Amino acid sequence: MSTPDPRDDDARLDALAAEPLDADDAAVLGAIRALLEEHDPVPEGLVDRIEFELTLDALQAEVATLTQVDLVGSGARSSTEAVRTITFTSESVTTMVTLTPQEAGSVRVDGWAAPGAGVRVEVLHAGGSQATTADEDGRFVFERVPVGLAKFVLHVPAGDGEATVLSPAVEL
Repeated sequence: MSTPDPRDDDARLDALAAEPLDADDAAVLGAIRALLEEHDPVPEGLVDRIEFELTLDALQAEVATLTQVDLVGSGARSSTEAVRTITFTSESVTTMVTLTPQEAGSVRVDGWAAPGAGVRVEVLHAGGSQATTADEDGRFVFERVPVGLAKFVLHVPAGDGEATVLSPAVEL
């Protein structure tokens, strides 16, 4: 009696793998998907966070460090609303943003960059991006930004070009 050649099994498996998917394959994959969705679902927001990070990977940028997050009540008018202030710094710029809740799941972003004259500011969020340019004092505003994970990108004039600075991801 001869010993089976493992290369025969490999060749058979390679031939099966090369065949197109059929109804049986689709049924097995559907059952696996249902099992995973029930017992090990994808964490909420993970896909959005991954897509968000992959979008930023292509940028060559300086990364800012989150230095301070303050939560301040909005006063006697409402005990449920709060204004948050976030500060982040990098070698090129220091930026502070104040987030004020708005109706319909959005926030107003008031920001200051130092040095700030002519700094182009973008806020990247799951719904896209918004851009503006800081005034001569470094002030910028985004009237309505969707609540959720976001990053700020600052394009700071530097010599003949500009430095690109990314903030860490923050929850708006």
